[in-house]
Amino acid sequence: MNKNRTSKFIALILRHKPEVIGISLDEHGWAEVDALVAGIAERQPFTREMLEDIVQTDSKGRYSFNADKTLIRANQGHSVPVDVELERKRPPVVLWHGTGEKYAAAIDVQGLIAKSRLYVHLSADYETAVAVGRRHGRPVVYQIDTDAMAADGYVFYLSVNGVWLTKAVPAKYIKRVPDGKKIK
Repeated sequence: MNKNRTSKFIALILRHKPEVIGISLDEHGWAEVDALVAGIAERQPFTREMLEDIVQTDSKGRYSFNADKTLIRANQGHSVPVDVELERKRPPVVLWHGTGEKYAAAIDVQGLIAKSRLYVHLSADYETAVAVGRRHGRPVVYQIDTDAMAADGYVFYLSVNGVWLTKAVPAKYIKRVPDGKKIK
C-alpha cells in the first residue's frame, strides 16, 4: 500500500466523492468506518488497522474518528455540503494564505473565494502558508487582515486540526507578501 496515495484517496472520498466507493456521508460528514474500509478494500488490499495508521500519522490531521471509532470524517476541505460542526472563533489579528504563483493575479483582483470547497483555508503562521503554497508550484503568500474582517462582521471557524476557515476574503483585506519577506 502506498500510504500517501491511499490517504489522498480517502480525502477524495470523505471530502468530495463518497459515491466513488458506494458510501454516503451523513449531514455532519461522517462515514461508517466499516463501509469505508470495505469500499477501499474492493480496489486494493486495505484493513481497518491501515486506516487507523493513516489517521494517526497524517501530518495535517485531515481525519477524525468518533469516540468509538465506528465513524470517520474529514475535518475540513469538503465540496459536498456537510456541517462538520465547526466552532465559531475570533481569529488572531493576522492569518496567512499560501497558494501557487499561477493563482496570484486572480486573487489580487477578486480576493480569496472558496470555489468548489465550502470555505477558504487560512494558516495560523507564515511558514505553514509557504508550505501550502509550495504544493501549487512557486509559493505566493498573502497576509490576511482578520482583525478588520472580524470588525466588519466576517465569521471565522477553527478546524480541529488548526486550519482557520471563512467563506471568503475580499481583496481589500489581503496583502501579498513580497517574495519570502514576512510583513510586520
